[in-house]
Amino acid sequence: MKQSSKCAIGGIVAALSLVMMISVAIIPFLTYALPAAAGILIVLVVIEIDNKWAFGVYLTISILSILLVADKEVAVMYAAFFGYYPIVKKIFENHLPKSVAFFLKAVLFIITMLVSYYLMIKLMGLEINELEKFGMLAVPILIGMGLVAFIFYDFVLSRLIIIYNLKWKKYFHLYFK
Repeated sequence: MKQSSKCAIGGIVAALSLVMMISVAIIPFLTYALPAAAGILIVLVVIEIDNKWAFGVYLTISILSILLVADKEVAVMYAAFFGYYPIVKKIFENHLPKSVAFFLKAVLFIITMLVSYYLMIKLMGLEINELEKFGMLAVPILIGMGLVAFIFYDFVLSRLIIIYNLKWKKYFHLYFK
């Protein structure tokens, strides 16, 4: 693939990802869905170019989202997990047995979310309403709910990758050479 095509793909993915995350200002109930969807776009760079380019696009989107996105929780969720997860997913799944890869991905998710929310609470003053209602019991409940959402996200991401490789890849190659 030509260098210009790689730059074009990276720019398109970055622009679409930023638009999605900025859209949270208009559609606030998609605080977690839009960074996850923006992360899915990185899959295109991972498949069509390579992990290095995908990581560069991820860094670009992360920096721009932290600077431009009004809802900092959205920017942090992307930068802390959803942006680089497709890259990590490919590495884990290509080099490890399925069960080990799944376990490590789940542990990575839990650790990343705990650290992210701890930092957002301490540094950014984020308040979690559930902590007031349930006390410290809220933490394992939120982790459990997050883990269920992560499992669903990983499943959907895997299926989208399969669909892309089977049906959409040929159309992509018609436009980007």
